[in-house]
Amino acid sequence: MGLFSLNEDMKEQPQLHLRRLAEFMHCPFSAKEETDGVVDEILGLCSFGNLRNLEVNKDGKLLFGIENSAFFRKGEVGDWNNYLTAEMGDRLDKIIEEKFYGSGLSF
Repeated sequence: MGLFSLNEDMKEQPQLHLRRLAEFMHCPFSAKEETDGVVDEILGLCSFGNLRNLEVNKDGKLLFGIENSAFFRKGEVGDWNNYLTAEMGDRLDKIIEEKFYGSGLSF
């Protein structure tokens, strides 16, 4: 599946994909930022463990009473199989392809 295999690729090579994202946004990392460890610092701040443990994500709620913690599961590759059928995953992939069509992004 497109989105799910992308997530697996991102988890295996996070530095590569962060650099690609920065380039896509026309904000590539400078040589100094690379040397100073900015990429790894950003990855640490955006890590599943860090985001999951932010106070707002542990105790916060949306306007409709849904707890923010509902958006975090295990953060493991392939865990989506425990929540979605293959058919649901295919449908989600098609929606994402439609929404991002023409953006220059590919899944």
